[in-house]
Amino acid sequence: MFDRFLVPIHREGWPFVAIFAGVTFIMALMSTFLGFVGAILTVWCYAFFRDPERVTPVGDNWIVSPADGVVTAVEVVTVPDELELKEKSCTRISIFLSVFDVHINRVPCSGEIKKIWYYPGTFLNASLDKASELNERQAFKIVTHDNKEVGFVQIAGLIARRIVSFVKEGDKMLTGQRFGLIRFGSRMDVYLPKDVAPLVVKGQKMVAGETVLADMSAKEVGREGQIR
Repeated sequence: MFDRFLVPIHREGWPFVAIFAGVTFIMALMSTFLGFVGAILTVWCYAFFRDPERVTPVGDNWIVSPADGVVTAVEVVTVPDELELKEKSCTRISIFLSVFDVHINRVPCSGEIKKIWYYPGTFLNASLDKASELNERQAFKIVTHDNKEVGFVQIAGLIARRIVSFVKEGDKMLTGQRFGLIRFGSRMDVYLPKDVAPLVVKGQKMVAGETVLADMSAKEVGREGQIR
């Protein structure tokens, strides 16, 4: 049960773990009960920043999930202007990350990051549809080796108050590489070309860097889920 928490954490998390541990020490001096509560919160903080290794599927056309969490929507929407995609209408896959999910984000496909755009917005519940337009967010456009465009957006939530990026425009990335994180609880939107059939459904659990969202070479999915 606890093996999924006993993994290294990202360096971004150590200052927070240290703060939680320090506060826990002070609380323990005041009360055994408060110290116990603080210890639980410190363990949770450590678990939040855990950074497990992932086994990414090999394939130039695979689009993998950039985040752990649950798919809350798969729908065709108008592309946000900030992504600067050629297509004005795309299939958007929204993934909600709870405070118990791994929050290290991974690049959904190989390619060059052509655009990064940051918007300091509000902090609505990340599961709401309007969070994609109103919340603090950071958008990325990546162009694949065969000149296809994929957009993905980190969206802050009700508790999340900080978006962190590890990359810059012009960086060449491989599928599944780490590109950022969001503290604490958030959402990730992925924008696929409208003619690319998604291979996931609402309510499905995602694993960042491993779960395949779509095959860019497949244009249709049969009733049995087989790629055509």
